[in-house]
Amino acid sequence: MNLLTCFRSFLLSVVFLLLAGFEGNAQRVGLVLSGGGAKGVAHIGVIRALEEEGISIDYVTGTSMGAIIGALYASGYSPDEMQEILHSDEFKSWISGNIDEQYRYLFKESTPDPSWVDFKFKIDSLISPSLPSNIVSPILMDFAFLEIFSSASAAAGYDFDSLMVPFRCMASDVARAEAVMLKNGDLASAVRASMTFPFYFRPIRIDGKLLFDGGMYNNFPSDVMYEEFFPDIIIGSQVASNYADPKDDNVLSQLQNMLMQKQEYSVICDNGVLIRPAVPEVNVIDFSYTNAFIDSGYVMTKRMIPEIRKFLVDKVSQQQFDARRTDFNNKKPPLLIGELKVTGLRSGQYDYVNKLLGIRAAGNRKNALVTDVERSEGVPLESIKPEYFKLIAEDKIEHIYPQLIYDDESGLFDLSLDVQRENQMIANIGGAVTSSAVNELFLQLQYNYWTRVAYQAKANAYFGRFYNSGKFEGRIDYAREIPFYLKARYIFNKFNYFKTNTYFFEDEDPFYLIEREHFFTFSAGIPLSDKGMGAVELSTGHNRDDYFQTNFYTRLDTLDRTAFNFFSPGINIEYNSLNRKMYASRGARLNAEFRFVKGREIYTPGSTSPFPFRYEDNHTWIQMNVFYENFYYSRRWLHLGLYLQGYFSSQKYFSNYTSSILAAKPFQPFQEALTRFMPQFRANRFLAAGTKHVMELRKNIDFRTEAYVFLPLRAIEQDYYSRKAVRADMIYAYATGTAALVYHSPIGPLSLNLNYYYGEDNPVSFFFKFGYLIFNDRPF
Repeated sequence: MNLLTCFRSFLLSVVFLLLAGFEGNAQRVGLVLSGGGAKGVAHIGVIRALEEEGISIDYVTGTSMGAIIGALYASGYSPDEMQEILHSDEFKSWISGNIDEQYRYLFKESTPDPSWVDFKFKIDSLISPSLPSNIVSPILMDFAFLEIFSSASAAAGYDFDSLMVPFRCMASDVARAEAVMLKNGDLASAVRASMTFPFYFRPIRIDGKLLFDGGMYNNFPSDVMYEEFFPDIIIGSQVASNYADPKDDNVLSQLQNMLMQKQEYSVICDNGVLIRPAVPEVNVIDFSYTNAFIDSGYVMTKRMIPEIRKFLVDKVSQQQFDARRTDFNNKKPPLLIGELKVTGLRSGQYDYVNKLLGIRAAGNRKNALVTDVERSEGVPLESIKPEYFKLIAEDKIEHIYPQLIYDDESGLFDLSLDVQRENQMIANIGGAVTSSAVNELFLQLQYNYWTRVAYQAKANAYFGRFYNSGKFEGRIDYAREIPFYLKARYIFNKFNYFKTNTYFFEDEDPFYLIEREHFFTFSAGIPLSDKGMGAVELSTGHNRDDYFQTNFYTRLDTLDRTAFNFFSPGINIEYNSLNRKMYASRGARLNAEFRFVKGREIYTPGSTSPFPFRYEDNHTWIQMNVFYENFYYSRRWLHLGLYLQGYFSSQKYFSNYTSSILAAKPFQPFQEALTRFMPQFRANRFLAAGTKHVMELRKNIDFRTEAYVFLPLRAIEQDYYSRKAVRADMIYAYATGTAALVYHSPIGPLSLNLNYYYGEDNPVSFFFKFGYLIFNDRPF
């Protein structure tokens, strides 16, 4: 800025000071808000202090977090209301990208698996991989901005000069390497573009330009304030600073300098005041210091009031602030939806989405959300929200960007959804790395295709010393008023308990045990609620157990073998609102399964068998398994839960003790227990109960304890002489438990466990694990 311009600005300030007593020449104040990520909440304190001092804010410009705060203020939100938004649980969800449990749709969720990361591919002429463009999912944030800013946009006629306070925000066009000033259009989209920090959040397009965080080229738009509004005084709030020069051995510092252009943080001329709240460096999305940062902005502004009063003599009462805010808020139309438009899909996919959302045609408008009668009143956006998140839950859709456009004629909003289809191929990799012999590698490949019906094919494989498995699965989804799926699966499982524990040879009972399962399952399911679903299924297959019934054998000896060819229909009902697929700390889960099993046992003796003859027998039984897990108390850092399970089976014993205990239901309530063969925790009928205590030591770091009691109602014992299974005369209770320190990393949990098992020769064990011990389904 040249000296002539500065001098002109100074003269104008003097003139306004001389004429301050005349009502028609009130001084105009421009507020410039810098970016700075989470530190930007200090701007709220700045605004609060200015209002308390009677300093009117007549124009606002901002970048990134400064754009969010500035847009909230320009849209009629008070400092108290802004602070309340930042303290809400919803805001925490926006920043984390975790969809609130109330909007989960269990029916569309995939069966939990041990994957860490996904790699997505597009099938065109070639298979080309694509990496995610963001760390944090913006889905919740996009919808929240829709709710917060759409009414203000409509009241202003999509002209930022007509907001309660005229407003400008900055974004960055990386294709042209230039700053972009946003002054009209959809306010929610403008703010969303301005705060799209590279790699954290997904960029959006406005007028065909792919826009990122405005801080890349203009993190303190005082020049925009001067050129657009030419106020009498410019007050700047600066919480951002330039990154240090890049270092040879620090890739992060190199990326920061490449992405963010160095800024000159100044208010340009002498008729300006720069406020620098004392806020420490924190992560871009670390909002744990919100109150302290707001207080810092408030205190620093109060200290700068004498400096501001050198240029400004006007004073506005709080009643005048409130009246201006009320007047603008009264102009905001309610968020009532009259029509829905979907872009980005093929014709058959339109039909699928329309049916999924329950859209009905009205008049000549193809994608009308409601009937003509209903349109006169509109549908509240809040009532559409659950259906919107059901659409998000579709694994056929990668991203949806929503916009609300006001129709002056009808007085309602049009809801526009720009849908980006999910890549057709998705590869997953995961597993577990542990301190024992149960390390696992998990690989999975998924193919999606959909038109009016959605098709999915999936194949996975597990590789490890303890567990090997493969699954082939096909699923068809039908979008109807009551949606349903049809699914077919083939699964092979192999569990080798011989290698899971170095103490097996020292045990009194034999533990050379290998379980194999081959089975097909055909099922159909429907949603029972947003977090509940029911399914009927039919399984048929072949199980085979190989084992020694003695510890005295040589390499030349052959194993005993029990095979079971089965047919099994069943019904399953599940409710699940747990917040994680492993090491949950909130929510509840209820699973109830009823199954009929009919099959034929074929026993083939090995060289050490006490039974010299082949044996065959038919078995028929019914079984019912119900378990319930609920974190009934969740307050800040402490979460308390309970666990209940009941299992009933009319199953008769197999030909010998070992085959009978292998066929019995195991109780395995935590991670390491899944990998151990413990006869005392297996039965055909049992009750179990437990408690869970989770303490959040820090963000993503938990200390948890779990304690359980297992009560077999028909404990299985071995007759010493015949080696057959017999029912225990007495009822015994067995205790087990775990204490674990868990870090929830972005790709999987890292845990250190201390476990206890009653009845074991070595009842206490340490278990270190990174990743997930989640296996493919078993037949029953």
